[in-house]
Amino acid sequence: MRAEAQAHIDQINAATQLLRRFLDWDRALKRLGELNEQVEDSALWDDPKAAQDVMRERRRLEEAIEATRKIETELKDTVELIEMAEVEGDQGLIDDGGRVLAELAEKAERDKVAALLAGEADANNSYIEVNAGAGGTESQDWAGMLHRMYSRWAERHGMKVELIDHHSGEQAGIKSVTMLIKGENAYGYAKTESGVHRLVRISPYDSAARRHTSFASVWVYPEVDENIDIDISESELRIDTYRASGAGGQHVNTTDSAVRITHIPTNIVVQCQNQRSQHKNRAEAMKQLKARLYEAELQKREAEASASAASKTDIGWGHQIRSYVLQPYQLVKDLRTGVTSTAPGDVLDGDLDRFMAAALSQRVTGEKVDVEDVD
Repeated sequence: MRAEAQAHIDQINAATQLLRRFLDWDRALKRLGELNEQVEDSALWDDPKAAQDVMRERRRLEEAIEATRKIETELKDTVELIEMAEVEGDQGLIDDGGRVLAELAEKAERDKVAALLAGEADANNSYIEVNAGAGGTESQDWAGMLHRMYSRWAERHGMKVELIDHHSGEQAGIKSVTMLIKGENAYGYAKTESGVHRLVRISPYDSAARRHTSFASVWVYPEVDENIDIDISESELRIDTYRASGAGGQHVNTTDSAVRITHIPTNIVVQCQNQRSQHKNRAEAMKQLKARLYEAELQKREAEASASAASKTDIGWGHQIRSYVLQPYQLVKDLRTGVTSTAPGDVLDGDLDRFMAAALSQRVTGEKVDVEDVD
């Protein structure tokens, strides 16, 4: 077996093993049988919402199980075909088998990521907040670059981006921004991006052309579904209004239309200024607050809390999840998974799928990778 073909085989086996582990294979098969019995019971349809939940869970399990079985069967058949071709010396058939393995490896990776997006809120739309760290213009420009990166990533996947809150930097970039990414599995993909992001480059704002290191934090949380009830007492809220600072016309800039809400028990702060109406901004801010509280509850349920813990630390050295080096060499390195890219321009243009997939897999395996940061 050629080394390239064996590498594809190893990749496919790793993907299917992860899928089996994630599904808890024996438990998943038993649960699918139980769901099939429920679907056959006519009484289920007396409660349409419960029936929809059962059908949704059944479809997810069925698709994940069938996809895993299909990959394993195709891998077995292809390996047998290549082994037979090697015995017979049929180079054409060997080459065909190698191409099939390459395609199957790509499919296994896609199916693996799709199956991993099965969390309670993974299918929801997602809020992404970006905040500049200390460092003035440098960090604010970096925060602006991250805002663009996530916007481009969303556009690559056919998702819509809605600006919720925006505070411009003094000279360039942004102090903070909140956007809502609308699309299938938006939160499931983006949730692994929470944390501190570090940039190393020759500063365009330094007349001496020195290398600068900048930090910005990213916080990701799901939009709350209307069916999810989050109880918030008015007595737990502090609501402030202020004049919007962004573009939006004379009305926005001359009235206290922007709204900031602080949830006193948790000290969570949300704000919105994208609407001209204070009432609409308050409603949107309340949606954000509910989403933040819901995300906090989801984090409590997760066995792995390291990602969220990292995102809540200081925006500076020792807390970054990913480093982006533009000078003197070109490299992006994820400090959780070890995934790298030598094309930071592509990454900053939204090419994030490899990083997200690796982080999703790590949340399932719990495996820690010893990764050194780049200089």
